[in-house]
Amino acid sequence: MTIFYRQDTENITEENLKELFLSVEWESAQFPEKLLQAIKGSDEVIAAWDGDELIGLINALSDGALTVYFHYVLTHPSYQGKGIGKEMMDKMLDLYQGYQTKMLVAYPNVVEFYGKIGFKTEEGNTPMYMKGKN
Repeated sequence: MTIFYRQDTENITEENLKELFLSVEWESAQFPEKLLQAIKGSDEVIAAWDGDELIGLINALSDGALTVYFHYVLTHPSYQGKGIGKEMMDKMLDLYQGYQTKMLVAYPNVVEFYGKIGFKTEEGNTPMYMKGKN
């Protein structure tokens, strides 16, 4: 297993995105065309590859000065626990090291992982969502 990381979207396709998102059971996999559009429209993307297989991805949306939001952070379950997610996050945090606020929304099962990287919950704040067309 030789893992390498790319900071571009050149080899990312609807198919390999769908496979990766299905592997972690995220509903975004149902919309591969829009998912690819979203990834290509990100400010930054770091993808982890094992040969030609997309095994991890992190993207960033930013205001260009103060705040960055890491929307998708995922690693294929077969590769979890091998430091790939941490490596992608470390690379992304290096890119945004001068930003005042770095944000993400964590599912309960990965809060501990992000805590080890330095993310914290903040008293008085609640992530809020609006899904679908309104």
